[in-house]
Amino acid sequence: MNNLKFMEKLLDGVEMEWKAIGELFDLKNGYTPSKAIPEYWTTGEVPWFRMEDIRANGRVLKTAIQSVSVSAVKGGLVPANSLIMSTTATIGEHALIEVPFLTNQQITSFSVSNAYRDKINVKFIFHYFFKFGKWCIENANKNGGMGIIGLAKLKQFEIPIPCPENPKKSLEIQAEIVRILDAFTAHTAELTAELTARKKQYNYYRDKLLSFEEGEVEWKTLDKLAENLDSMRKPVTSGLRETGDIPYYGASGIVDYVKDYIFDGDFLLVSEDGANLVARNTPIAFSISGKSWVNNHAHVLKFETYAERRYVEYYLNSIDLSPYISGAAQPKLNQKNLNSIKIPNPSPEAKKRIVEILDRFHVLTCSITEGLPREIELRQKQYEYYRELLLSFPKVEEVAA
Repeated sequence: MNNLKFMEKLLDGVEMEWKAIGELFDLKNGYTPSKAIPEYWTTGEVPWFRMEDIRANGRVLKTAIQSVSVSAVKGGLVPANSLIMSTTATIGEHALIEVPFLTNQQITSFSVSNAYRDKINVKFIFHYFFKFGKWCIENANKNGGMGIIGLAKLKQFEIPIPCPENPKKSLEIQAEIVRILDAFTAHTAELTAELTARKKQYNYYRDKLLSFEEGEVEWKTLDKLAENLDSMRKPVTSGLRETGDIPYYGASGIVDYVKDYIFDGDFLLVSEDGANLVARNTPIAFSISGKSWVNNHAHVLKFETYAERRYVEYYLNSIDLSPYISGAAQPKLNQKNLNSIKIPNPSPEAKKRIVEILDRFHVLTCSITEGLPREIELRQKQYEYYRELLLSFPKVEEVAA
């Protein structure tokens, strides 16, 4: 890689100075403005960041999901181009914030100190924060359950600053490392945006292909389209399972691997119970092939053809199943209700055509072995590899040892 050869020349003979976080940054814990004062929340113009923002929108942010009013600000805003990190619960998750902001109390902000404002590239530190985050997890106080790491401990972590005696060259080196790493993250961001667009396209065509005008097709209950094999299921407690290479399925997928099997072939599993029946974070209907063992948390359905099975799978994952689910605390889709679900039943040719179209979208948007998810995973691993390569600087005592 030409970039790495250039970096070798750029770093040739360069000394590193390790600086503590407490020297490089001004640290500040966040807070939550009083919910009892409505004006704090109804006239919001100041971004107020939480972990939800990082989860939903990434690691370089300009806006927050929630905002508060200027009157809610205590002690001034955190300046733009500061870093934030979760210091409890999801310790180590971090982001770069490009606008003035506030955070909640689970997040600590890091704004560059006046002494280093012209000496460090905050984006260089942002990439190094992945190492910092791992260190925080290892050094957090875990007494009493949920881990937490305080300001005093955070300030101890040291970050390498290249060529400290020559600020111009130091910034040049930092900027070049940032350029290389940003190229990887930019490509990943492009692929992620494309995946989001493709998923919307997939949902649009799925809904369109599986919607039928009244009288356009006949409707059949699910028990008329599939053979139910629930009576063959055998739950086995974890302590009694013999380890092997046969997948052992539960309500939402593989939960273990065992030595023996009770099914061999192509089947559709449908969640029988669990919170996912309501949350729908993962598909409640999913196909399996080959030898398998299924416990009593997933219904087992057998179809005559691939197209029949996949068609019903797509349909069940597209509709609201709440009318068929019983139990609030413990949602359950029992066999009687499952059998009563009405399915539109077009001709075999029409089902085959619908499945062929949706299968192509599914590979593109969901496959972990091909398609966009696989490409994103590979790019992320590539970024992590080069990040580790470019940001691993031995300390003097390590070299001496």
